[in-house]
Amino acid sequence: MKTFGNIIWLIFGGLISSIFSFLAGVVCCITIIFIPVGLQYFKVARFVLWPMGKKVVATNCNGFKTFLNVLWAILAGWEGFLAYALVGLILCITIIGIPFGKQFFKIAKFIFLPLGHDFVPEEDIPVEKAAA
Repeated sequence: MKTFGNIIWLIFGGLISSIFSFLAGVVCCITIIFIPVGLQYFKVARFVLWPMGKKVVATNCNGFKTFLNVLWAILAGWEGFLAYALVGLILCITIIGIPFGKQFFKIAKFIFLPLGHDFVPEEDIPVEKAAA
């Protein structure tokens, strides 16, 4: 089912979204200070091509990355977050759009604070065992 959802995603907007994310990464890399954010946008561009079956997980975030996250969130991150979250909400109006809306929520979380997050396949996330 993930493969079918990914194919539908790719045809109806995934490719265009990937191209725009790649271009945003290029623009961020031109500004020099936002090169780390630009590199994360390249990850987003790869993610939006085939998003089903992946999760956003937190990684180690040092002081410089935290500073850049705050600066990014104030300058541009909140706009991207609101755009992706709004599209996700609109897609969740219909039952068919819910899986696609959930993907937009994943991207929105990543766009707001891009440093200190990564995309991993759901199979690679360790499952916590319940205490006996």
